[in-house]
Amino acid sequence: MHDSRAISVLIVEDNKDLATNIADYLESKGYLVDTAMDGVTGLHLAVTCAYEVIVLDLMLPGIDGLTLCRRLRQDAQSFVPVLILSARDTLNDKAAGFGEGADDYLVKPFELRELDLRLRALTRRSRPGETQRLLAVADLAFDLDTFVVRRAGKPLTLPALPLKILELLMKRAPGVVSRRDIERAVWGDSPPDSDALRVHMHTLRSAIDPPGQRPLLHTLRGVGYQIKDALAV
Repeated sequence: MHDSRAISVLIVEDNKDLATNIADYLESKGYLVDTAMDGVTGLHLAVTCAYEVIVLDLMLPGIDGLTLCRRLRQDAQSFVPVLILSARDTLNDKAAGFGEGADDYLVKPFELRELDLRLRALTRRSRPGETQRLLAVADLAFDLDTFVVRRAGKPLTLPALPLKILELLMKRAPGVVSRRDIERAVWGDSPPDSDALRVHMHTLRSAIDPPGQRPLLHTLRGVGYQIKDALAV
């Protein structure tokens, strides 16, 4: 059953026919839709309006999709979920998208129903609702009210889905969370291909365990992941 509350979405796509097709379909499903035909307009709308999810093409005039996503994360410090639409279908292409802060990746051509399911999963999983507002393990802190993560007092930049994974791991720390539990918490019943979680975990590890810091994110081969301070008694 679909969420009855309208979801606000920004579509950044320079193919007018495709953008119109997506917008018409999503509006028929109850979404509130804005569109941008170039990267400059898309970035402006993304940082000045409160969208719940962004659909982003890669090949855009003005600013390409990867640059837009990077600026959104690094410069604007925005954690709005981003789903990339692209005809580029290699693992390296997907890794580049996730590496710049995207949360999901859908290869063209695609079914509009699948886009709808993925967008609903992204918005559903990115909403905090728990009562515990500050999570801490060793010198890693996650403020659930502001979505600010700090390691040794230094703010860290993370996309929406690695943030969601970190929240789950920190809430269960020092317990081990299985891959299946993480996939269910993040994507619900619409998981992407098997490479997506691996890429998100790499993004998360790179952010919270920089060189010179003792590692807090641990992988248990064949079991799952945990956030744990190895020096804690």
